[in-house]
Amino acid sequence: MNETPDRVPAPCPSCSPDLETVHEVLTAGGGNLTVRCSECGHVHKIQPDTEREVTLDVVVSQGGESFTANVTTPEDESIEVGDEFILETEAVLSTVRVTSVELDGQRRVDSAPVDEIETVWTREVDNVAVNVTVHPQDGSRDDSRSITVHVPGDYEFEVGAVESFGDEEFEIDAFVVRDDAAGYERDRFELEGDVAFAKDIKRVYAYDEQSTAWSAW
Repeated sequence: MNETPDRVPAPCPSCSPDLETVHEVLTAGGGNLTVRCSECGHVHKIQPDTEREVTLDVVVSQGGESFTANVTTPEDESIEVGDEFILETEAVLSTVRVTSVELDGQRRVDSAPVDEIETVWTREVDNVAVNVTVHPQDGSRDDSRSITVHVPGDYEFEVGAVESFGDEEFEIDAFVVRDDAAGYERDRFELEGDVAFAKDIKRVYAYDEQSTAWSAW
């Protein structure tokens, strides 16, 4: 429910019928506001502008599972892939990123006005799971393995840095960013010092720091 403002701009029928002046809000009721002009003190009623809103279905991917929620947004807004917003429901409060916008007929687009959208597909980015391909130090790819690390979405991975997660320790060789990640000049980064947030990363490639080789299982 929108709170009634203390002051509003409005034309004054007494001193400025063609120009807006600042008005003090005295009372609200019946869809009208009783206001007093700050220029001449004239008291009159106005009908406030009401912002029309649209309720959207939002599908959230979270830790390998998904759930559906609803959000309300002004009807003159647009939503596009890569947008982030806070989703608050009785069960969850988290930041999500738009991964796809679905229109009528299950047609997917990168952006659209909210009044044309059927479903917004998102994923949680407060805490994320990052897939890491770990190679032996000797460069053999036959014994490479895949692990998953769980970190905050704003955790930074850097090419050349050594990371430790529990029993795992590896040096980052490269990483690939997601299609919905904004602000990156390319998809793959492999120069020492290249950095990306965990929420933007699709996969990390690294070399094992524990041993030179191991037996596959």
